[in-house]
Amino acid sequence: MSAAIDVGSNTVRMLLRSPSLKGRQPEQRYYQQITRLGGGYIQGKGLAPESMERTLTVLSGFKDILEQERASHIRLVGTAALRHAENREEFVKRVKERTGLNLEIISGREEARLSAAGILSVLNPLPEISLLIDIGGGSTEFILCSAEQVIFQDSYPLGVVRLSEEYVGKSARKVAIRQMLEQFDRDLKAVESISSPAADRQLVGTAGTITTLAALDLQMTNYDRRQINNHVLNYAWLRQTKVYLNGLSVSAREALPGIETGRGDLILPGLEVLLQVLEHFRQTHIKVADSGLLEGVMFDLEKHSSG
Repeated sequence: MSAAIDVGSNTVRMLLRSPSLKGRQPEQRYYQQITRLGGGYIQGKGLAPESMERTLTVLSGFKDILEQERASHIRLVGTAALRHAENREEFVKRVKERTGLNLEIISGREEARLSAAGILSVLNPLPEISLLIDIGGGSTEFILCSAEQVIFQDSYPLGVVRLSEEYVGKSARKVAIRQMLEQFDRDLKAVESISSPAADRQLVGTAGTITTLAALDLQMTNYDRRQINNHVLNYAWLRQTKVYLNGLSVSAREALPGIETGRGDLILPGLEVLLQVLEHFRQTHIKVADSGLLEGVMFDLEKHSSG
């Protein structure tokens, strides 16, 4: 049994997968819990004690599952919240003490590479040119692909937790998102090796914001990632949904089908990112993928464990 664990800025997720046997599909199971590791970030100090403790508690529970399942190949990765935090080494040490697991803090570029592998694995059909967007809690990754080949990838330190907690008011968030998109344009212009007008690129989104919105659009009371994968969200529906959610309290949002507890205050900043992305690239829709970093980590893990 192999296990991939993604310690994100908002959510901790684990994927367990059994070895692929001849003629049989590998068994796999997902676990996730919102811990908001990046929440309550203290400037100059780093991760808040209560945020670390919530995350350590969930990781301890995951460790119990790993022992029960006798997982032999395990990779545990940390992303933007840990890259950003001054006390990241303290947290890595505490994870080791509490669970015996080695937490690897990966770079933004490595996060983008792994996310691309996960997203592309579920797209059907595979677009000729795609722009993959992974909106996380502490960062957003952009990956431009030609079929399965990654042309450009980079990570930008702006995610829904940071937008919610560090940018006061919608106008400040709008400016921050616009600046991120303009920076992406500049970075891409410097390296792009294929000529593809923005209008020819299939936009594909992954991570909690867009999968939650897909579940809301589908009125999904029992989450099914098979229905989420390749679902299409339209700009008009996203705009209407933003207005609707803006009029609800956090608890009322979380009572809606598809919105889990802990995401009620983050869904609007995430929606703002999505809408600005569609406007910026002059697109009317975006495809959804419930596969990304976690699955990419698993692919790498299986490749190295079998090699």
